[in-house]
Amino acid sequence: MPDNLRSAVSKAHRYEPDINPSYRDLAEHYAVAVVPTRARKPRDKAKAEVGVQVVERWILAALRHRQFFSLKELNTAIVALLERLNRRPFRKLPGSRQSAFDILDRPGLRPLPKQPYVYTEWKKARAHIHYHVEVNGSFYSVPSALAQQSVEVRLTARTLEVLHGNRRVASHVLLGRRGAFSTQREHMPAAHQAHREWTPQRLLDWGARIGP
Repeated sequence: MPDNLRSAVSKAHRYEPDINPSYRDLAEHYAVAVVPTRARKPRDKAKAEVGVQVVERWILAALRHRQFFSLKELNTAIVALLERLNRRPFRKLPGSRQSAFDILDRPGLRPLPKQPYVYTEWKKARAHIHYHVEVNGSFYSVPSALAQQSVEVRLTARTLEVLHGNRRVASHVLLGRRGAFSTQREHMPAAHQAHREWTPQRLLDWGARIGP
């Protein structure tokens, strides 16, 4: 339940907020629902805000006069205080944060996916008249019927996918240099496919059969 920060919510809305595509991919990979808080409704995240306040009082305040010389040393100190905080009895309820987690939350946990999440970046593009989209200075083909239409591009560290109407229409390996083209034969119209078969060597062989 995040705030409406730009990296999580592209456009805030009370009923149908527009989730940032990369953040949405992360949530879908781990089977998590993203329900942003309503604008100007601070009670939507009251428990999270109180949790921050509790950590400030019982962990940050306890460490404010100590000096640390490595991240590992700091984390060790935080873990000890965190365990003490989680096992501290509630004032008005039975049990503690740890016991409440064991009873309520732990049974609902699921194993992590076998494959870790791969960061993705989304971009909007328009296919040129030559049925290629330009991404970071390189060109990637899409089906020729999509020429001059708007599409979405999904980028990972190594691959590029093109989507139109929430359907994947092309997939390419990322090119390493600007100005390079990645063209798949099935994306070309029939006339272009036929033209592509006429390689320079085929033209030379054809001319040789006619004569000097």
